[in-house]
Amino acid sequence: MKNKQLLFLLAAFLLTINLHSQNLFKPEKLFNFGPIPLHKPVILDSLNLNNTPFSDEMLLSYSVTFPDHTRFTTILTPDSSGFFHLNKPEEGNAFQLFSIFVNGDRYGRGKLTVTSPNPLELWVDDVKRATKTQLNDSLHHSGSVDTYLNGFANNHRVIIKMLVSADNKINPAVKIELKPEEADSLLNYSFSNTNKRRINIKDILEGKRVSNTSISPSGRFVLIGLRETLPGGKSVDFIEVYDTKQKQTIISEIANRQSLRWMPESDILYYVDDINDKRNVYTLNPITKETNILAEGLPKESIYIAPDEKSLFFSTKETISASSPAGLKRLIGINDRQSSYRDRRFLYRHFPDNGLTQQITFGKQSASLNDISLDSRYLLFSTTEEDLSERPFQKTSLYMLDMVTMVVDTIWQNETYAYSAQFSPDGKYILIQGAPEAFGGIGLNINPDQIANSYDTQSFIMDLKTKEVDPVTKNFDPTITVQTWSPQDNFIYYRVEEGDRVNMYRYSYRNKKFEKLPLKEDVIQSFNLAKNGAWATYTGVSVSNSSRSYLLNLKNMESTLLSDPYAEKLSSLNLGEVKDWNFESSFGDEIEGRYYLPPNFDPTKKYPLIVYYYAGTSPTSRIFESTYPLHVYAAQDYVVYTLQPSGTTGYGQEFSARHVNAWGDQTAEEIIEGVKKFVASHSFVDSTKIGNIGASYGGFMTQYLITKTDLFTASVSHAGISNITSYWGEGYWGYSYSAGASAGSFPWNNPELYVKQSPLFYADKINTPLLLLHGTADTNVPIGESIQMYNALKLLNKPVEFIQVIGENHAIYDYDKRIAWNNAIYAWFAKWLKEDSRWWDSMYPVE
Repeated sequence: MKNKQLLFLLAAFLLTINLHSQNLFKPEKLFNFGPIPLHKPVILDSLNLNNTPFSDEMLLSYSVTFPDHTRFTTILTPDSSGFFHLNKPEEGNAFQLFSIFVNGDRYGRGKLTVTSPNPLELWVDDVKRATKTQLNDSLHHSGSVDTYLNGFANNHRVIIKMLVSADNKINPAVKIELKPEEADSLLNYSFSNTNKRRINIKDILEGKRVSNTSISPSGRFVLIGLRETLPGGKSVDFIEVYDTKQKQTIISEIANRQSLRWMPESDILYYVDDINDKRNVYTLNPITKETNILAEGLPKESIYIAPDEKSLFFSTKETISASSPAGLKRLIGINDRQSSYRDRRFLYRHFPDNGLTQQITFGKQSASLNDISLDSRYLLFSTTEEDLSERPFQKTSLYMLDMVTMVVDTIWQNETYAYSAQFSPDGKYILIQGAPEAFGGIGLNINPDQIANSYDTQSFIMDLKTKEVDPVTKNFDPTITVQTWSPQDNFIYYRVEEGDRVNMYRYSYRNKKFEKLPLKEDVIQSFNLAKNGAWATYTGVSVSNSSRSYLLNLKNMESTLLSDPYAEKLSSLNLGEVKDWNFESSFGDEIEGRYYLPPNFDPTKKYPLIVYYYAGTSPTSRIFESTYPLHVYAAQDYVVYTLQPSGTTGYGQEFSARHVNAWGDQTAEEIIEGVKKFVASHSFVDSTKIGNIGASYGGFMTQYLITKTDLFTASVSHAGISNITSYWGEGYWGYSYSAGASAGSFPWNNPELYVKQSPLFYADKINTPLLLLHGTADTNVPIGESIQMYNALKLLNKPVEFIQVIGENHAIYDYDKRIAWNNAIYAWFAKWLKEDSRWWDSMYPVE
């Protein structure tokens, strides 16, 4: 028995030693740069101004600009005790530098210890963390310094700056050890030789990117706008002008010229400058850099220059006077909570040659400038009147003004679904954007029992002579976002939502044919045509790269990259692979989707899954940066799946019409079905650890889904709708959005829709831990939507947390709050999908 006890104690001791060693991480290689010779200064006096004699400790404080890691070419390996060794210099003093990268597989805290007989400084990510000034006589008596790595160790660069001397008794040596705190026993560290790291939320917020491009009328010059966001959130804007003839940038400066744009006919830029209460307009020659004044003393409003460049247009604001007793406000309309509701705008024309400013519209109705004909004779303007008797609760009239005779022709009056118009190059037609129901439903392409989705924007062409309307895109499935009729080649260029991509098409009105342009990005953010040349410029982003700008030759469709300022930062990021994955739903449709894999993906492992969706009409497009950057989730070792369920635009009118009067019906079934099929088709997904997240309508969908299924392990709803009735009545755009989403349905005539589809009324069915996030100043989806659901789940004793983002509206823009808000999401998923609550507990410790 005694021997058995001894054996048991010995086994327990060995197990303890083994567990301890498993939690102590040491690098197997270390990378060295040096020696860097040092010279003591000329000693002019025995003491300095602080009455201190010179010492070798002062040598250690000499500044060194650390080389790039690729220059650390000497590879060292440790001895059996973990020390890395070098030879001391033959004479004098020197610095030896050591570099290595540290990664952790989860959130936690670890103690980094550096042991050496030599004086040294310990740096982590270019910040000095510790200093050892003592010189020791032997390895056995080596001193050490330490620092802590907190949170996620995402390829921290560790640099050791060591002071060595020919006079030292022993050769220089160093040992590196990294040990998680006892509470973080699940945390594993690794060391690497690459500066590539995983993407984080700061990479999404910071860096330099293309913001816009525009091309001069001839196509020779391209104006490129750039924005750089610095650590801490401050942004700086820049502009560049690229000369395609010289193939070089001829202007590069901080963007201090307000509203810098191309003149409509000349290869000249114009911009505005405000002095006191007046606005002056200046021109800038991109070649000579010469500036001239074009107009002065104008109101501080947006300027539109006529195509012939002989006049310019602007609108001025007047505000309805509606008095109330002090401290009170009587609403004069359903939208009077919005700050601009009482404003009315009137059009003016200014002639720079004689200084005359002429008022074009007068009265009580606002007028909006739509377009000016190429000969600058005719002007299209529209008026909008609120009409609460039928959806969409406003009617638009369009007028054409002959600016020579001042005769007005009514193009249409009280049209409910026409949004904007522009002239054809010859002035005989107008190109119109509107909903499928515009012009008596001539563009409808839905089933008899459906109501069209008014957000699925279509294109129409009206013959001004006959007033006949051609529904150009009736049988064209992509959704029109921007359209331009080119005077150079007479094509109509369309920027469209097409599934989760944004593509460019051009359309020949004569041949009635669409042609897709072979551009280089998944999502085209802007497309700008040269008026008089076969050139265009565009910006775009793809699923794994930031925005880039291009020059496009419209004759051979060749794209030339002009600017990719984020490329350098992107080269240091280790992104996971993104793959398309579609499934056939039980309703008979192919539902498109894609998924993101973690960096260094191992198909033999089991990964938690995060499901992201919007489902409120718009697709989750293939963009790199977003409010919910899917690569960042994947970088934390999740598989991320997103899909485009019924109701999404870009797949045809019938598909998008399923959004109307549905509020999750069928869409939720498709998401649940898609997740189950995705998990079944991918063995590397842990079916017991699935999270779901959405915002706005997607936040509603999160809440709705977890009333229907216990499939999800943890859920996140940002600015989600819990009660369709209160959202309809209280949100600034609640009733107007519902004019499309709940067409013809109101709480009094369809209470079943407003109750049955509202998650709040089924809160008792929710078993999934839910994190509610909401800005306290949200006017789109008021914070009461989250308050109601939080109260319900607390009363039901269900697992729920509620985080209010102070002072933020529907989206979170404040830099620090956005980081904290994202970290709350990551910590919530770590708690429930990885069974690791340390991050959450560090942010919100139990009182």
